[in-house]
Amino acid sequence: MTSHLTIAIDGPVASGKSTVGRIVAQELGCRFLDTGWMYRAVAHAGLSAKLDLEDQDKMTRLAERLTIKLVESKRGERLLVNGIDVTDQLHDSRVEQGVVPVAAIRGVRRILVDQQRSIATDGPIVMVGRDIGTMVIPDATIKFYLTASPETRARRRYEERKNTPDSPSYDDVLERLVHRDKIDSQRAESHPADDAVIIDTDGLDASETARRIIDLIEDA
Repeated sequence: MTSHLTIAIDGPVASGKSTVGRIVAQELGCRFLDTGWMYRAVAHAGLSAKLDLEDQDKMTRLAERLTIKLVESKRGERLLVNGIDVTDQLHDSRVEQGVVPVAAIRGVRRILVDQQRSIATDGPIVMVGRDIGTMVIPDATIKFYLTASPETRARRRYEERKNTPDSPSYDDVLERLVHRDKIDSQRAESHPADDAVIIDTDGLDASETARRIIDLIEDA
């Protein structure tokens, strides 16, 4: 496996990119980063500091003070913020809701994109999220963009959350997802890279999607 291999996987929320990306990384022996973790980490830090998550200036200054690192452990990749492992707190319901306004702040995105680019230089990696192939690592070795209908994506997210405390209903999940899509669609960068391979994941499970990606990489 070349040390310079960078695989970008983009797509809207709950398109399956995180689960698929992790499988691809494991199969190919790459590191894995869900860049959404980093935005959640900033949201978590903002909540801990009792900040207004929609205050662009305060949240940008907060992001500037955070050092976010991806480290490997026996439990898989972990995200450290200023040396503290926050991985297990990133799917808290308050963080889940708070990450939407945080991710829309241009200053926060600029800071995190710089950190993501730095992480990408440390060896072979599968990086998933938004704007990976267009903004974060536009020179990635190969790029993918996963799509699925809103209903399919909402069902996936609902299944992930249904057995957790304060789990939302399917209708709530769908409403939030459509709202998130609307916000993301207003950003010019939120589209597939011109050279990305687009994969419609409706009717495909994560393993099938990952297999398709791996086959395309190996055939390239």
